[in-house]
Amino acid sequence: MYPKQEVVAMLLAGGQGSRLGVLTQKLAKPAVPFGGKYRIIDFPLSNCVNSGIDAVGVLTQYQPLVLNEYIGSGQPWDLDGNNSGVSVLSPYQQVKGADWYSGTANAIYQNINYIDRYNPDYVVILSGDHIYKMDYSKMIAEHKANNADCTIAVIDVPLAEASRFGIMNTNPDGSIYEFEEKPEKPKSTNASMGIYVFSYDKLRKYLIEDEETEGSSHDFGKDILPKMLEDGLRMFAYQFQGYWKDVGTIDSLWESNMDLLDPNVPLDLTDESWKIYSRNPVVPPQYIAEGAQVQNSLIADGCSISGSVDFSVLFSNVTVEPGAVVQDSIIMPGSVIKEGAVVQYAIVSENTVIGRNAVVGARPETIVDKDQWGIAVIGDNLKIGEGAKIAPKAMVAEDVEGVEE
Repeated sequence: MYPKQEVVAMLLAGGQGSRLGVLTQKLAKPAVPFGGKYRIIDFPLSNCVNSGIDAVGVLTQYQPLVLNEYIGSGQPWDLDGNNSGVSVLSPYQQVKGADWYSGTANAIYQNINYIDRYNPDYVVILSGDHIYKMDYSKMIAEHKANNADCTIAVIDVPLAEASRFGIMNTNPDGSIYEFEEKPEKPKSTNASMGIYVFSYDKLRKYLIEDEETEGSSHDFGKDILPKMLEDGLRMFAYQFQGYWKDVGTIDSLWESNMDLLDPNVPLDLTDESWKIYSRNPVVPPQYIAEGAQVQNSLIADGCSISGSVDFSVLFSNVTVEPGAVVQDSIIMPGSVIKEGAVVQYAIVSENTVIGRNAVVGARPETIVDKDQWGIAVIGDNLKIGEGAKIAPKAMVAEDVEGVEE
């Protein structure tokens, strides 16, 4: 018998993350490295621990190998209890055949047995691709106080950006009277964060009904929430104040990493009162050579810096050789920037070598046609040859030969 848990969290981590291009060719989006020593999934997992949620199901599907290995027993997040903790939940063979998760609601439906074993009062549904710190216990307390069936976390966004989100239109008491998916003319700026608290008895009923509904896309935003609203259930918006970013695109991933270097952005990863836990190898401290220049950058342990690094995030065991320049860039674990290479406005994935005198990316002010400018992205375990030039906005998935002098 499993002990009853008042709250179970279900973390949707199966997305392909196709907008991240080569960064997610071999790993699930939530496993993408972030901020020098984390992976994206560290944020919702740490939020669960810090919020007192002990039972967490992580639903994986696309390229789950790295994510499964990374989560392991859940020990780095203190989620390794005998009868609770973190469980990795993949699609599996059932009596009526094997089914991939066909939508966010279907993914939860396929794991009703996992939730049932804890007999929870409330279920929190989370996404695995957002960077933020949030105390879910406060949201659950508000859910209880409102005697709600469903509570949806919202964040105030600029009106100009509201049409990119699901928008919650609310009454003065916070109750939701309308849900608009990416409206052309938004009536409010309450954008859904994709974080839901459900009273489990209601959620269970609607998941089963939705599964039996022909033509349903089995999605929370498109099917479950509109049906609950139509049926007159008590649905409330929970206003979140703080930093939150969906890092589902190259630009947003780059911006969110750069935000860590901005003292005016409220995303403090050194705050011990709300720690973001991660699984990190033990490596020696970073080495900054005499004559190296490092300004306004985040340099992880194990790095060896002999060149110039400015406004960049470097993960563990990155090497920047003498004469090499890294500016406004993200360099993921184990990569090497060889002598004389210049890397600007770029993301270099894991264990890649940028050859001598190669040029990756460019500063925006050097590009006349701004449509041609963007973050250059280099995939993992690649070799960019000596003297090669990688254009801004390029997405490189294969080795690039050097240029003979």
